[in-house]
Amino acid sequence: MNASIITLWTRVRDSYWFVPSLLVVGSILLSFATTALDESLGSDWIDDIDWLSTNQPEGARAVLSTVAGSMITVAGVTFSMTILSISHTTSQIGPRLLNNFMADKANQFTLGVFISTFIYCLMVLRTVRSAESAPPGSDAVGDLAGAFVPQIAVVIGVLMAIASVGVLIFFIHHIPETIHVSNIIANIGKGINRHIDGQFPARVGEPRDEEIDRQQKLEMPDCFDSTAVQIDATTSGYLEYIDGNGLMQIACQHDLVMKIDRSPGDFVTPASLLMLVAPRERIDDDIRKELAAMFVFGVQRTTTQDLRFQINQLVEVAMRALSPGVNDPFTAISCMDWLQSALENLSARELPDSHRFDESQNLRLVATPVTFAGFASLVFDQLRPYVAADRNAALRMMTMLGDLAGQPMPSRDRRMLCRHACALRRECRRLLTDRRALHRVGQSYREVVQRLIACR
Repeated sequence: MNASIITLWTRVRDSYWFVPSLLVVGSILLSFATTALDESLGSDWIDDIDWLSTNQPEGARAVLSTVAGSMITVAGVTFSMTILSISHTTSQIGPRLLNNFMADKANQFTLGVFISTFIYCLMVLRTVRSAESAPPGSDAVGDLAGAFVPQIAVVIGVLMAIASVGVLIFFIHHIPETIHVSNIIANIGKGINRHIDGQFPARVGEPRDEEIDRQQKLEMPDCFDSTAVQIDATTSGYLEYIDGNGLMQIACQHDLVMKIDRSPGDFVTPASLLMLVAPRERIDDDIRKELAAMFVFGVQRTTTQDLRFQINQLVEVAMRALSPGVNDPFTAISCMDWLQSALENLSARELPDSHRFDESQNLRLVATPVTFAGFASLVFDQLRPYVAADRNAALRMMTMLGDLAGQPMPSRDRRMLCRHACALRRECRRLLTDRRALHRVGQSYREVVQRLIACR
């Protein structure tokens, strides 16, 4: 499937109006179905139901008008208050988290229920007909046979109004939970783990076949740089999606070797290099267009393929929590708890090779390497200056490093974690003035080193 189509479907699926639009379309179809059923059954059936009274045209109009007016009023007031509370919350924890609230399916469902009930009542209201009025000066009361009241449709409209009240009660309970900082952090952390679970088992092409031939297989062709063609970005924006399977298919079809120079989440301009493709003589304008179509750009970073963006969301919340204006180390500790969960999940994964081969073990694609050390650096290097100034946060990060060191991983990654622990202790010595806090950090550091030695 084309990369643009995949990204467009992802944007539509995750957009704020997707669920409400489905419910509105469903309510319109339901109004057509119920009014058609009323026309076929008539209104005599309602006389046999004692607890259900027959509606006259004026009464049906009043009921439907009341329900429609109340629903649109409730929808407007409720979501005005919601946007206000969410705006206040995101100003404290970061504006980039606003999309997380907008993508909440419960919020979308609530808006959809209110709007669909309003639309349903409007669609049914237009079908209500009164008896034809008698001519001026006539003694006739009117032709009652000309009246039409969709009894079933009105009853369903009342039931939808009752259901909307239940949804409103749920929504009032849901919003405080949504903007609670612990739930916000937990939702981001769970999203990171879902992203890891969904992305890293998938692979593009084939890995190298034999470890013994690693160096030989990872070498680029000697003439690659001299015969390669540059594929540049066509617009400015953030790289949202790379269709790796599509690139691999083009490479195999035309016997090409590609080297991707960008990763999802990078910002590019029309002068930015996306990839190098060789050999030059096999590439024409049509292939250039096909290759460029494998990259999709947007005005902001998304979670489609950008795991760094999701990790940075938690890092940003932790940074804000440790800033002097907020001074909330426990929120930062909660962020580090979920970051530890994500890093442990990554350490247990077989991350994809940067060099990918076809079925005949011919090198086809070289991408930016994805490593555990890179993600660890994204967390520890960014947080260290903020964490080192707070005793509680520093101890939690040191414990986090020790827990990660106890996970099964290559020795090079353990040495990398030891360097992060050493850097944290050095930064704490510079920023912390409490001797007892420094002693506790040093003791925790020695425990980390002992665990690293024991795990070798």
